[in-house]
Amino acid sequence: MVDSEDLLICVACGTQFDVPADDPLKGCRICDDPRQFIPPGGQTWTSLSKMRAGNYQNKFKPVGDSNGEESMTSIWTEPKFGIGQRAILVQTEHGNVLWDCITYLDAETIDFIKQRGGLKAIVISHPHYYSTHLEWAKAFECPVFFAKDDDEWLNRADPDERRRLFTAASEEVVEGVIAIKTGGHFPGSLVLHWAGHLMIADSFVTTPSALYHVDRMPGTTSYAFMWAVPNMIPLPPAELHKMWQAIKPFEFESTHGAFVGQEVRAKEVKRRVLESMKIQTKAMGWDEHAVLEESWP
Repeated sequence: MVDSEDLLICVACGTQFDVPADDPLKGCRICDDPRQFIPPGGQTWTSLSKMRAGNYQNKFKPVGDSNGEESMTSIWTEPKFGIGQRAILVQTEHGNVLWDCITYLDAETIDFIKQRGGLKAIVISHPHYYSTHLEWAKAFECPVFFAKDDDEWLNRADPDERRRLFTAASEEVVEGVIAIKTGGHFPGSLVLHWAGHLMIADSFVTTPSALYHVDRMPGTTSYAFMWAVPNMIPLPPAELHKMWQAIKPFEFESTHGAFVGQEVRAKEVKRRVLESMKIQTKAMGWDEHAVLEESWP
C-alpha cells in the first residue's frame, strides 16, 4: 500500500488522488473541467513527500486585529502552490473550524493549529479546494464538511469516514459556525457564517474595486459571481437570485475572500453583495428580473 504522502498531487490545482505519484494519471479531472484549466506548459504532478523535501512552507497571519478577526488566522503556502488560496482558522469558544483547505501540510502547521486548540471541523467551499483534506482530517482527527451536491468530484476513498456530506440548505458545524449552500460556481458551493463574518472563498469573487471604500462612484461593484473564475464565465441572474436568497437570512459586516488580503469591511457590506448582483444582472442585458426587485435592509 502506498503511503498517503506519496500519493499523486496535481501541481496546477493541488488536488490529491488515490494514485501513486510514480504512476501518474494522464490528466487531472479537476483541471480538465471547463471551470479550471491546464497550464500552458501542460499537466505536472508532485506529492506531499516531494513538497516536504522542497522549499515550501506555510505562513500564518491574523485576518485582523478587532471585531473578532483576531480569532481568525489566514494560512497559505509560499512559494505559491496550486491555485494559491488561503485557509482560515476560526477559533471559537465551541471549538475551532478550518475554512477551506490548502495542499501543503507539515509538522509546523500541525503544531501551530494544535497549540491553538486543534480543529473540531473542516469546511471546504467547493471542489477546487478539496486539495489534501483527508490528510488534514487525519492529522486533527476531525470531520470534513462538504455539500453532497459535489461528491462526484471527490478523488480519494475515505476509509476513516471523516467526510460529512450534507444535503440541507445550511449546516451548523459547531455552535455558531454555519456553512451555507449558495450554489452557483458549483452546485454545492458554500460560504461560512460566524459572528458577523462571511467567509466567501470564490463563491462570491472579491473584486479589486471592493477594497476601496471612499467616494465610490455609483455602479462600482464589489463582487463577481462566476461559473468559471479563471476562465471568466459569469453566472446568470437566476443563479444570482438563488445565491441571494441563501444568504438573505444571515447578517454580516465583513466578507473574507479566497486569498490573503481580500477583506471587505463595512456596515453595508451585505447591501454591497446585492448591489453587485444587480450590477452584473444589468450588465448582462436584463432590465427586469426578480433579483433586481430584491432589497436590503
